Amino acid sequence: MTFVGWAQIALVLAAVIAAAIPLGAYITRVLGGEPTFLSPILAPFERVFYKLSGVDPAKEQSWLVYTMAMLAFSIVGFASLYAMQRLQEYLPLNPQGFSGVPSDLAFNTSVSFVTNTNWQNYSGESTMSHLTQMLGLTVHNFLSAATGLSMAFVLVRGFSRAESPTVGNFWVDMTRSTLYVLLPLSVVVALVLVALGVPQTLAGSVEVTTLEGTKQIISIGPTASQETIKELGTNGGGFFNANSSHPFENPNAWSNMLEIWALLVVPFATAFALGRAVLDFRQGRAIAITMGIVLVAGVFVAYWAESAGNPLLTAIGVDPSPGNMEGKEVRFGVATSALFAASTTGTSCGAVNAMHDSFMPLGGLVPIFNILMGSVAPGGVGAGVYGFLVLAVIAVFVAGLMVGRTPEYLGKKIETREIKLAMLAVFIYPLTVLGFSAASVMLQTGLNSLNNAGPHGLSEILYAFASANDNNGSAFAGLNGNTLWYNSTLGIAMLLGRFAFVVPLLAMAGSFAAKKKVAASSGTFPTDGPLFIGLLIGVIVILYLLQYFPALALGPIVEHFLADSGKVF
Repeated sequence: MTFVGWAQIALVLAAVIAAAIPLGAYITRVLGGEPTFLSPILAPFERVFYKLSGVDPAKEQSWLVYTMAMLAFSIVGFASLYAMQRLQEYLPLNPQGFSGVPSDLAFNTSVSFVTNTNWQNYSGESTMSHLTQMLGLTVHNFLSAATGLSMAFVLVRGFSRAESPTVGNFWVDMTRSTLYVLLPLSVVVALVLVALGVPQTLAGSVEVTTLEGTKQIISIGPTASQETIKELGTNGGGFFNANSSHPFENPNAWSNMLEIWALLVVPFATAFALGRAVLDFRQGRAIAITMGIVLVAGVFVAYWAESAGNPLLTAIGVDPSPGNMEGKEVRFGVATSALFAASTTGTSCGAVNAMHDSFMPLGGLVPIFNILMGSVAPGGVGAGVYGFLVLAVIAVFVAGLMVGRTPEYLGKKIETREIKLAMLAVFIYPLTVLGFSAASVMLQTGLNSLNNAGPHGLSEILYAFASANDNNGSAFAGLNGNTLWYNSTLGIAMLLGRFAFVVPLLAMAGSFAAKKKVAASSGTFPTDGPLFIGLLIGVIVILYLLQYFPALALGPIVEHFLADSGKVF
């Protein structure tokens, strides 16, 4: 680890916080229906959308109607994206002449982009037409992220309102999240990426002459626009197979730092927006600090593990000073590769600028653990806040049990119904991840996809289902997921990770919104200080680290000790 490396990391994180605080205030105004500096420009478009779709923006919905609207929207999005992939050979903007996507892969990809997962069992430059990339995948990058932000604010409204039968209007929240938040940010970041060298063109490829004098066909396309929203929307679906390690997606150190900034800024801003929405900035700050502590801890472990080099190579005289550079780009180095890995798995983004499969065992443990705990530090767009609010509810419940008082959070009493809904959501992850992983290691069709045996192979399978269930989308590249078994089971894991998790949360939001506000008293547990932050971190350790420890012990942990003993893993 070097001073320069930590300086790069500190620069990016400082830029994130500097932008997240004012952006959080802006998001609060947008989803609170208040005018913003963009309202004179965008409000006419917003009114047109409502008129064309028959939406009454003044009419709010109960949590159940809101949930049904969200599910119906997701079903239509899945069906349209599936049809577009299957029929792309008959559709325009297909300069490469690609045929339709096979049914199981089209199912997996459609579920993936509708759930904000962006798991890719295909190579984008050789599978998807420009129309599918732009009208299908990029559009869903916006819509799935806007859905997450909308659902986060439903839960926020549950705490900020009192005795309310409604929690908002799904169609209004979706429109405003897309039009006022994601779209303006994407335009600005995309223009900067183009200036830094990321292509944005409708051409399918270019022919170039190499230094050796031979001809080579290089795929290009509308890359900057998809690159931007894949980071800002914490989606992760790359235009090219190599994702953000590809020089057309991420050409230099400045674009790399900008992309890390883009995938972190909205999740942190949403935490600050929570504090403003409940009229207590300290509450959002406590959540943001907890997110930051977990994120920085992961960066530290990954950076330390990767900068130490590979002991198997050091044992035969290889200089360890450059660190473990296998699977990393020289133009990025170890420090920002570790920061990108911790950030992309801490935000449910899934974009990668280095191959996690090539990380040292403890370095690879960081992205695995991040996605096993639901990528809540700082989480996806909206998903981080609603995931952390579930942890906050459980933490306050535990504190209430210890002091013998009815637990309260943000002025709302937490009773039997809310804690049952919270635990129902939390248990979806281990049941899905460990269940499908166990089935995959027991079935030959699951083992046939592995390129590595032993503990590393187990890590690849565990990572795949954790990534799908967490709606992250990154992968240990040693697993071939483009098979009937993995396309189907990973698709089911994505559906459960998104919808089986958020439906109990939306029910919880409705329950909180209907409750009265309880005034704080001398016995109220403070939820804006160091004690609460420590309790939140403790809940993360108890809920996630302990329940997954046996699987982690058989994967990256035993692999680490094998490497230290000089054995090949």
